[in-house]
Amino acid sequence: MGVTLTERAAQEVQRIVEQQKLDEGHVLRVGVTGGGCSGFSYALGFDDKFDESADSKFECHGVAVVVDKKSALYLDGTTVDFYDGIEKRGFTFDNPNAVKSCGCGSSFQA
Repeated sequence: MGVTLTERAAQEVQRIVEQQKLDEGHVLRVGVTGGGCSGFSYALGFDDKFDESADSKFECHGVAVVVDKKSALYLDGTTVDFYDGIEKRGFTFDNPNAVKSCGCGSSFQA
């Protein structure tokens, strides 16, 4: 199942790619790191590397997305969206594997 980007999130990623003038070889890397107030934190950034033996790669709304296989265990079925409101602005994660998450939405417990 992997990680899915909403159309709104994909549009924001494409806007950032254009703004930062990243070349076509860059991918959006979604991952998990240890830490945060609930145990794990979401990691989201651009990368110009892809290792077929360690990463899964797929496309969502024209954006190449890469998830390392360890993070995939925690992120399977996750939807990444982009929220742009008066009170906050940024990427959000809807993770069905999270049993608990913090108030800021950037860390979770699996």
